[in-house]
Amino acid sequence: MRLNKSITAVLLAILALLPAAAALAHHSFAVYFDDSKIISVRGEVTEFQFRNPHGLIRLTVRDAGGAEQLWKSETNSPSILERRGWTKDSLKYGEEIIVEGWPARDGSHYLRMRKVSRADGTPVGVPFEQAEQK
Repeated sequence: MRLNKSITAVLLAILALLPAAAALAHHSFAVYFDDSKIISVRGEVTEFQFRNPHGLIRLTVRDAGGAEQLWKSETNSPSILERRGWTKDSLKYGEEIIVEGWPARDGSHYLRMRKVSRADGTPVGVPFEQAEQK
């Protein structure tokens, strides 16, 4: 009987801590990204993850000297992207795109997506500033 109470107490404690773990996994925009700057990078899509809590676009970008840089861009959640006209097939491997967004505070090749355009300038979905005006 005492063992069952102990197991029950441990399980309840674990269940109580799960929401806190989920909250830590979802990070704050202000901690990682600099909202005082907007940058854009042009490159080829190497990966597009349409998943929660945030989507992810990975790009191969060539710098001014022609060297390859690997960039990562965090997107909104799939539900927000869908409201802005995106689907899981919006970006294709090898497609050249331009990603505009807020850069990582640590200077890494990481940004929070604000707008994505195809190589010809056509926006993918509804850009951030247009969606905010609605």
